[in-house]
Amino acid sequence: MLRVRSVFCFLQMRTELRGGPGQGLTVGGTMESKRTFLIVTNNPLVAECVPADYAVNFENITYREILVKVRDLVYAGHRLYTHPLSGSVKPNETPYKSVVVSRLPKGMEPEEAAIISSSIETFDKFTPRKRELTQQMFKDFQLIDYTLLCGAVGLDAAAGLSNRKSHSKSVQP
Repeated sequence: MLRVRSVFCFLQMRTELRGGPGQGLTVGGTMESKRTFLIVTNNPLVAECVPADYAVNFENITYREILVKVRDLVYAGHRLYTHPLSGSVKPNETPYKSVVVSRLPKGMEPEEAAIISSSIETFDKFTPRKRELTQQMFKDFQLIDYTLLCGAVGLDAAAGLSNRKSHSKSVQP
């Protein structure tokens, strides 16, 4: 039952989330200002390329730890604006994840709590890959996560990359 409900909630969230370059994030038909949401990430490229007027909580922690941090925020009443398992890269293949939540608590939503809890359970079902990632692979995974995030919040990914805060390359944490 929880799995079906979680899938329904995810599909409902997908229909409520809209955005594109310059449009911003729309939740339930209401335009969300960049000042009303928080990007929780372990991706250094996100921390480097997202404009300073966006709230970014960057921590050098694992993908699973990002999910737990987001779960704690959702349990504290923050709204979940992007799905924690968005994208086509399996959680055991990438070390990076960015999730968008409301900047301030708005009231605990049981459906969103179920989504994040289910996402952690799904993450735990995947066995960790026993492979060495090259520097280029780390950069590729950072770019994938960054691009997915930009699509969700209406940022121009290419513009962010060209206006990087530093000219050093983001690599392994």
